[in-house]
Amino acid sequence: MSEDTDRETAVRDAVDRSQSGAPAGGETIRDRFSADEIFQRIIVAADHEITSSKRELLASALAAGFAITITFLLYASLYASTDGDPVLSALLYPLGFVFIILGDYQLYTENTLPPVALTLERIASLPSLCRIWGLVLFGNLVGGALGALALASTGVLSPEAATAAEGFAQKAIETPWWTLFAKAVFAGLIVAGVVWVDYSLRDSVSRLLLVYISFLAIPFGNLYHVVVSATEMLFLVYNGELGLMVGTTQFVLPVLLGNSIGGVVLVTVVNYFQTTESRLAAIREGGTSLQLTVREWVLGPFSDSGRSYVPVNDDH
Repeated sequence: MSEDTDRETAVRDAVDRSQSGAPAGGETIRDRFSADEIFQRIIVAADHEITSSKRELLASALAAGFAITITFLLYASLYASTDGDPVLSALLYPLGFVFIILGDYQLYTENTLPPVALTLERIASLPSLCRIWGLVLFGNLVGGALGALALASTGVLSPEAATAAEGFAQKAIETPWWTLFAKAVFAGLIVAGVVWVDYSLRDSVSRLLLVYISFLAIPFGNLYHVVVSATEMLFLVYNGELGLMVGTTQFVLPVLLGNSIGGVVLVTVVNYFQTTESRLAAIREGGTSLQLTVREWVLGPFSDSGRSYVPVNDDH
């Protein structure tokens, strides 16, 4: 009987844990993950991101920037057709984010949580984190810029929708810098929260509902997301209604800082420190001896060893 029980346990362990170490089923309650198990799944996803090539990151980030254009297009169109109704005009706002998260594209704000988790564990260096952030943000902004150019020059938007689209950035420019920053912090909290909860879900329907409801909160709360904001700002620039430097410093920059801080705070204060000291014990052996030294963590490839990352998976 004991042999049968051991065999059953071994089969269950094989089903519940992928080769990379990410749990597929909860250990205590099979249809739920503990905070530690969610963290393990995020670590494995971050391992994939941080070992991706520049080409892969940029291509995925460009796709996310284009997807944000869909959100901007539909938000402006519905805003015009519903006479600015705050509820009806926002109903399709989350569509671009649905494409991004379910399609596993790289979005700057969505990308804040997994790489930060690796960096906090001193598995990845600060330069490695900045590399991912820089590539993803650049790709997102280029994709959004191309999308905004297409909307400004092709007549896809009706005259009424184009006027509504210009009004989004104009309203933000008139908003105080600190207010934009504070609103963006809350948007960053929402996005990072979506990422955390997303790794606790199994099926696409649940993930779809999570993304849709969560990202409705951004227009409902009059909050700001940096890639959407940059797209809105550039649309106004292309139409000759705003200077690029003014739009960047008075609109996009405070939103970028707010989103970044909001996402990182959620990781460090709420999610990271609720997990136990043995966060990575189930997916890698060796404990703290495999972590980067403080010098490697700060300098990365510029350190004496040139080491900037300790692979989580044996494949890397």
